[in-house]
Order: sequence, then C-alpha cells, then structure tokens
Amino acid sequence: MNIKPLADRVIVRPLAQESKTKSGIIIPDTAKEKSHRGEVIATGPGKYDDGKLNPMTVEKGQIVLYKEYAGDEFKLEGEEVIILKEEDIIAIVE
Repeated sequence: MNIKPLADRVIVRPLAQESKTKSGIIIPDTAKEKSHRGEVIATGPGKYDDGKLNPMTVEKGQIVLYKEYAGDEFKLEGEEVIILKEEDIIAIVE
C-alpha cells in the first residue's frame, strides 16, 4: 500500500482484541470491546509550529494505544484502518 498521511496524521491498523482472559475464560464476540491498540503503518512528516517542523514521535511499525473515539475509520485495500492525529496517541507499547 502506498499512502502518505499529511502533517501530524498517523495511519494505524487496529490489533485484534484477545478472545481469552489470562485465567482462561473465553470472551464471546458480543462481549468484546473495540481494541484501542494498533500498529502504525504510516506517518506524516510532522506539524509546523512557528515556521519550524516538529517531527513525529511515533514511527512505522510501533504498537500504540490511542483514545477511544479518536480518528476516522476507513477501508484501505480491503483492510480496516484508522487515521488519527498524533495527539490522539496516548502511549507507545514497548
């Protein structure tokens, strides 16, 4: 896929929610919450502030946590992705 977000936008591929708890209880599909974790698949160059480019903090391939109602969902080559602003990312999972 060849897509480049603008400014401080990030494209994230949501990761699947676990279907089993640590104790072994299986969670049915109807009870699963939407995942707030995803893999960064593309980033913009950053945001200009006072004529200076502030580079992005996140990089392609990183796993991130993002706000629940952040961004816009869409299909890209048949795959669900979310495009959001860098400020909607709350953590990088290491």
